[in-house]
Amino acid sequence: MYDIMENVPEKTVKCLDLGFVTLVDVMPRLVPEDRKTADFAIVQAARVSYGDGTKTVNEDRGLIRYLMRHSHSTPLEMVEFKFHMKLPIFCARQIIRHRMVSVNEYSGRYSVMKDEFYFPDVNNLRLQSKTNKQGGDDKIEVDTAKDFLAYLDEACIKSYQTYTDYLDKGITREQARMILPLNLYTEWYWKIDLHNLFHFLGLRCDSHAQWETRVFAEAILSLIQPIVPVAVEAWNDYHDHRGAVKVTKLEMDAINRTFAGQTVKALDSDNKREQAEWIVKAARMGLVAE
Repeated sequence: MYDIMENVPEKTVKCLDLGFVTLVDVMPRLVPEDRKTADFAIVQAARVSYGDGTKTVNEDRGLIRYLMRHSHSTPLEMVEFKFHMKLPIFCARQIIRHRMVSVNEYSGRYSVMKDEFYFPDVNNLRLQSKTNKQGGDDKIEVDTAKDFLAYLDEACIKSYQTYTDYLDKGITREQARMILPLNLYTEWYWKIDLHNLFHFLGLRCDSHAQWETRVFAEAILSLIQPIVPVAVEAWNDYHDHRGAVKVTKLEMDAINRTFAGQTVKALDSDNKREQAEWIVKAARMGLVAE
């Protein structure tokens, strides 16, 4: 049997100024010698088999891509990842919204919080968008950015000093921590299956996600890619947050009215099933595939 963790050359990715993501463990940890990625566990579950079977690697790839195209998610749940992450609290609060995970976080009730804060680069402070309530893309004026960072540094120093002062005076750790700001770093262990991880990555790797949180999502993606390369390839090809486009019935009707009867190119794929699916889709939109 082959230890799948050997596929990952660097198991830790540094994030922001003090953060990181470490791949701690994978299930399955061991795979057959001739199947050196966890993609094997996906096709094994899909075929309800207990060994290598007689399928080729190319057929396995075709099956995974079929599962991804048609949202057959259960086989993807047979692969699980466990990460150790150090991240600012405000990033953690965004990530914790993805509920289909197991999490154990550093406790400010049991332990004194560490004097570690995230400070953005002056060039990465963003101007609030007038059209998007969730964030912004344009850089803010440099002097304002510098003033903000100076105030943030001062506020963090003061808040942490006040925090420790009240601990010394006997205030409980669980209450004294209320003084501390959201850019304080926390740590947790985070375990998730591949199906739910792809959902998380689709949202948090997207350009609309907050940049600081996206840094952690991209780190996670880089760590899992060597372990499930075929599944990641299919996800990149078919997910609507990775460049694919889902078409609604109303949109399909509009396409049909616009392009009815026109001939379109054959699909650029060596997979016969995927080619056949494209012919059916093209016909539904009033197109004729070559």
